[in-house]
Amino acid sequence: MTLDLEFMMRTFLLASAGIPVTLMITVVTLLLSFPAAFFMAISRIHRIKGLKVISSVYVSLIRGTPMVLQILLVYSLLPSLLNSLFKSAGLDIDIFGINPIVYAYAVFTFNTTASLSEVFRSALQTVDIGQMEAALSTGLSSFQSYRRIIIPQALVSAIPNICNVTINLIKGTSLAFIMTVKDITAIAKVEAAYGYNYIEAYIVVFLLYIIVCSAVQQLFKLIENSFNVNSHIPAKEVG
Repeated sequence: MTLDLEFMMRTFLLASAGIPVTLMITVVTLLLSFPAAFFMAISRIHRIKGLKVISSVYVSLIRGTPMVLQILLVYSLLPSLLNSLFKSAGLDIDIFGINPIVYAYAVFTFNTTASLSEVFRSALQTVDIGQMEAALSTGLSSFQSYRRIIIPQALVSAIPNICNVTINLIKGTSLAFIMTVKDITAIAKVEAAYGYNYIEAYIVVFLLYIIVCSAVQQLFKLIENSFNVNSHIPAKEVG
């Protein structure tokens, strides 16, 4: 089998244009997921009545169902249901005119929130409960205690796992092409369709994701080293 190197080089450059879309989905998803995941982690740690059960059920449902199924439900079924509801309510809203990337944000945020909530819960529980008690005894509120004492320490142990969640998210965004989002995978698949150069296209996709994920891993190593230097904790390896 002979690979079409000219096609691979051309597709590599074209598919590279999808990197900003992949990174944008990743960044927006993380920004939306962080507060919700932290809130869920707190509700489970402190056993907040009602919220703990809802959070546990949510995590189990999201982590127990395939992402492809979630995409089909959110991208295919949900718009049709909303359109029917809007029509029955007499509302003239074009639900099908929504940018597909919005659905990508929704699906990946649902998934990442579940994963990050477990990361945050585990990290927060590594901090000795005595530190919270000591902070409260000095007159700090619970919010101030978390912001100044608990969260900074928990972040040190959470960073490696946050890196893993981020890497998995980046790889998972390859499914965004199902929602017609023009990311790395979608662009490469379109180019491959013209001459059936799917093997070359998949190699290009593989290389691009390796480059992006490696760059993100290096970024997290720098962040982790910075936290470790400031907290005087020996560095751990990320990834």
